[in-house]
Amino acid sequence: MRAPGLVILTGAGISRESGLATFRDPDGIWAKVRIEDVATPEAFARDPARVHAFYNARRAQLRDPALQPNAAHLALAELDRRWPGEFLLVTQNVDNLHERAGTRRLLHMHGELMKARCRHCQTVRLWEEDLSTAVACPACGRAGGMRPHVVWFGEMPLEMERIGRALEGCGIFAAIGTSGHVYPAAGFVAEVAGRARTIELNIAASEVASDFDEAMLGPATETVPRLVAELLAEWGD
Repeated sequence: MRAPGLVILTGAGISRESGLATFRDPDGIWAKVRIEDVATPEAFARDPARVHAFYNARRAQLRDPALQPNAAHLALAELDRRWPGEFLLVTQNVDNLHERAGTRRLLHMHGELMKARCRHCQTVRLWEEDLSTAVACPACGRAGGMRPHVVWFGEMPLEMERIGRALEGCGIFAAIGTSGHVYPAAGFVAEVAGRARTIELNIAASEVASDFDEAMLGPATETVPRLVAELLAEWGD
């Protein structure tokens, strides 16, 4: 029997055990910094230096050799390698831990912290160093337009058409470490309801937990390897 299409959605909860803070927990990033100050186009227009400082600090975290993919990231990379059918891992995360773990069939719907985009010429390129208003775009040479390649509040997530096609064709949908607060990702489970097996993996039930068929509660480093083992035992190569 042919393996069903598989779509995995990951959120900040999967990277927490690697040492990266989540956003919406009581001790998360948005409890310490106002969204309106660092994560909107208006904030960047008003105070680009402050926005750059916020993302430069987060980019520095990703450069820290102590930050490594955890068992959940590694299990999903194995699932990508061995899943014999259609597979897409959609992450809301802007970190690069999925890539470093080895996942290849991957899409960052909220952008990537280790990339920068020029507002003048729209060129996107790998960028691991700090950004500032003084940095000139390597493509067009103009300064002042380089920004983190991340999706801010009020901007459209990336690759929504590709995500939609994957959801239409999937037979299994799993969401890992997501809060269920942020749309459109929180609505993905409703899009596949009734025609795909849906599984939530989380430390606690999300805002949309009732939309899922199944739940696996606990740390991602425990629940994700367990789910991957179950899926590969049934459908793996």
